[in-house]
Amino acid sequence: MLKDTISKIEGRIQNSAALDEEHRAELLMLLGQLKTEVTSLSSTHEEEAESIASLAEVSAREATRENKNPQVLRHSIGGLQSSVEEFETSHPGLAGVVNRIASLLANMGI
Repeated sequence: MLKDTISKIEGRIQNSAALDEEHRAELLMLLGQLKTEVTSLSSTHEEEAESIASLAEVSAREATRENKNPQVLRHSIGGLQSSVEEFETSHPGLAGVVNRIASLLANMGI
């Protein structure tokens, strides 16, 4: 399930007309890092890892929509960030990549 979710996110980013090439490349790079971190987390916290991946999928869907709803996107990103707070100490890489994704989306003017 985890790999399917990450694959869906990757496909959405690759096929989005709402992203320029620079942002697309950066999001795909961060997605690769997220995949590594979430896969690591899943060995000890499978449900939490799946939840984080699902929230990342929702955030990606909102960020790549043609007609964005900034409020919905902020809410989805906030949920994603909240989902990793408990892992900031044990999985700092996971928290870091989620924060970088959130910052990138914010810097895109979303």
